[in-house]
Amino acid sequence: MKICYLDAFSGISGDMTVGALIDAGADWDAIRRALESLGTGAKLEHEQTTRRGIRASKFRVTGGDSKKHRHLNHIIELIGSSGASDKAKQNATAVFQRLGAAEAKIHGIPVEKVHFHEVGAVDSICDIVGACAGFDALGVDAIHSSPLNVGSGTVQTEHGMLPVPAPATAELLAGKPVYARGPAVELTTPTGAAIAATLATRFGPLPPMRITATGYGAGDKDFPEHANVLRILTGETTAAEEATEVAVLEANIDDSSPQVLGYAMERLLEAGALDVTLEPLLMKKNRPGSLLRVIARPEDREQLAQVVFKETSTLGLRIYTAERRVQARRSVEVETPHGKVRIKVSESGSFMPEYEDCRALARRTGVALKQILADASLAYLKSTR
Repeated sequence: MKICYLDAFSGISGDMTVGALIDAGADWDAIRRALESLGTGAKLEHEQTTRRGIRASKFRVTGGDSKKHRHLNHIIELIGSSGASDKAKQNATAVFQRLGAAEAKIHGIPVEKVHFHEVGAVDSICDIVGACAGFDALGVDAIHSSPLNVGSGTVQTEHGMLPVPAPATAELLAGKPVYARGPAVELTTPTGAAIAATLATRFGPLPPMRITATGYGAGDKDFPEHANVLRILTGETTAAEEATEVAVLEANIDDSSPQVLGYAMERLLEAGALDVTLEPLLMKKNRPGSLLRVIARPEDREQLAQVVFKETSTLGLRIYTAERRVQARRSVEVETPHGKVRIKVSESGSFMPEYEDCRALARRTGVALKQILADASLAYLKSTR
């Protein structure tokens, strides 16, 4: 599967996204044809430039029809009648629907009555359709994103001067990882936020992949602090499916019985924890206790925290993020004198019989577990010769 990773260390905007996709190898002619088919009359161009010495592509939209206020249905009709690919149309429509929902919530009105002010302008329509056409031109199957640098300070809008992130941007990025670093300006625009929030399936560090191309899309300004670019990396996934970023939940517990802690471990694993461990501790006032540690997918963090509070006596948790490295693995089945056993095989060649298979055979046949483990390992080695 082909992945596109949005590395938004200087934020993200629609024009930066299109520029980065072109720089990464997306067919400019295909993008231009899709945008010209919108019939806006806008002038489309891209050029090579630099930001803090980094070569990047700058995408520009100028001119076009002067109608600034459009309703969502007008924009969706415009996209639907264009010559963009079906996938690009579907994604662009989804991005605008997300924008519409955010604007409607902010203004407290039905989405049908939302006027797309800045995001209804020709350049923003071209940015969103151009980005979706670019992803399609590269054959991208999945989009991932880094945490987004939203910037700081204030930004001038049609609603007056507002703090960064602008209301629409903040609403679009609810639940997504964001931060502020660098100059006091808006780094992530509503258009860029809508593209990332709608199309990215995961936010976090670079996923396991073999990088095949990189591209840099230039922002309008050239900052002294850092290169004002959006970096895009494309490549093929590796076979490793586990998350490379995990949440770790910890609690020191000195007033729960072993039975309660054992049950809590079972409930946490049932609720989706990747691993749960208990370690003996000597706590304050020389009390013996236990360190409960839960490793979880980031999206499961809050659910598992509630399980810990419900099933143990702790009143507090430490939660932090850790990087996890995993090897790709596959499963093969071997025949032993006692029955079939699955073998887990890593990309480096190491292997291990599946414990639950061996345990089930040991209980059913009465053969010692260690013997079944040995026979399964021998059967796998024979099969590889």
